[in-house]
Amino acid sequence: MNTIKTVGLSLIAGIGGALLVNYFSQTEDIDQYPQAQVIENEPNNQVSQVAYSTIIPNENFIEASEKSTGSVVFIQTLSEVEYRTGGWMDWFFEPRSSQRVGSGSGVVFSKDGHIVTNNHVIMDADEITVIAGKRSYEAELIGRDPSTDLAVIKINSSDLPAIEKGDSEQVKVGEWVLAVGNPFNLTSTVTAGIVSAKGRNINILRDKFPIESFIQTDAAINPGNSGGALVNANGKLIGINTAILSRTGSYAGYGFAIPVNIVKKVFNDLVKYGEVQKAFTGAEFIDIDSELASRIGIQDLDGVIITEVKDGSAAEKAGLKKRDVIRKINGKQINSKANLEELIAKSYPGDKLNIIVERDNEMLNREMILTNREGTTKIITRDIYYAEDLDASFESVSKVERDLLGINSGVKVVDFKTNGFFSNLGIPKGFIITQINNRSIDKPEELAKILENIRGRFDVIGIDERGRKVYYPFRR
Repeated sequence: MNTIKTVGLSLIAGIGGALLVNYFSQTEDIDQYPQAQVIENEPNNQVSQVAYSTIIPNENFIEASEKSTGSVVFIQTLSEVEYRTGGWMDWFFEPRSSQRVGSGSGVVFSKDGHIVTNNHVIMDADEITVIAGKRSYEAELIGRDPSTDLAVIKINSSDLPAIEKGDSEQVKVGEWVLAVGNPFNLTSTVTAGIVSAKGRNINILRDKFPIESFIQTDAAINPGNSGGALVNANGKLIGINTAILSRTGSYAGYGFAIPVNIVKKVFNDLVKYGEVQKAFTGAEFIDIDSELASRIGIQDLDGVIITEVKDGSAAEKAGLKKRDVIRKINGKQINSKANLEELIAKSYPGDKLNIIVERDNEMLNREMILTNREGTTKIITRDIYYAEDLDASFESVSKVERDLLGINSGVKVVDFKTNGFFSNLGIPKGFIITQINNRSIDKPEELAKILENIRGRFDVIGIDERGRKVYYPFRR
């Protein structure tokens, strides 16, 4: 009898325990999603729908994908690469060469066949091929801007749909976005995520005047996505995908896109002028942190601090000084250096900026007129000189770049043909030649004439793209 009682009590306890576990497990499942709220006086199926919709987004990703994928193309590049030993054997043997193939994505920006992509996708390319659907097109390089990592190419087609543009200033952190591109040569790939942050500066652009104010997203971006589209839930372009934050080279959580408002300006300038009409302040800025704020005696960590003002610059003419704190520009709060650089990137030489600065705990109002790279407000077109005998192109160095590098004159190497006279010298593109045999070089025509006629030993001195002074000895 005692045995029967024991068994019965065990069964009752087991059933009761199971019921309690089931009850609390259901309660725990609901507690895992505190954003899912039960609405009274609604049928059970509608209550479930409300709870579920707070986890899964309502946006129609199908419609956004259909609107954007047709405007994103696959880009293939072919480059001729020379290999040199860097030693005396280069004088006796022809350099070895090979072909390098690259790929990326592009976005159809206008109906007449203009396409936006990343500068690093087409950089140094001898041939650019655009593949849209099942058709292939040879592309022409219209222009590129290393400071924003953007480039514009063109194909002879009016059949491709131009993407609809959004407004990156209206983009909100937390909103849903799609990354459209061709990762790992997988064409027309779409991934979804949210905007994780805005105004990111990650120091990846290797340019003398980089502009970094990226939109950060957790939508998967991988190699091959570069130059592709970041679109909102309505299928409107809000950015051009350009970089990933990864230790492996593949997606690891965060990607970065150039805001479309910057892209629009760069595109319009390259198509219309062949060069971006950059605006310069002539000042250097840094972000404010708590240590710096304490050192200079300010409380508000928003804004940027001026660390240098160039003589004769727009900043100096506006009355700005070193250690001034810029708080607002044109009525908009300045939160970071990236925020300020994005605003300047969308401006033109000649534009007026109303600036609120803090100096010695006093707020001052200043007006600045932005200038171009030569210190004026005129439209600048790129003037490239082609030296036929050298098979190379050169251009003068702008005043802004001369001031930055601390040089009085110089001529920049723009491009050269493989196996031409100049290419055999081994001087890279982007190198600034300041002297030949201790003679200063001011104009491209002067450089070409000297190199065409020089005989015997000669020395070339200049500045490389990293700002280092470099010496090249030659004999002809």
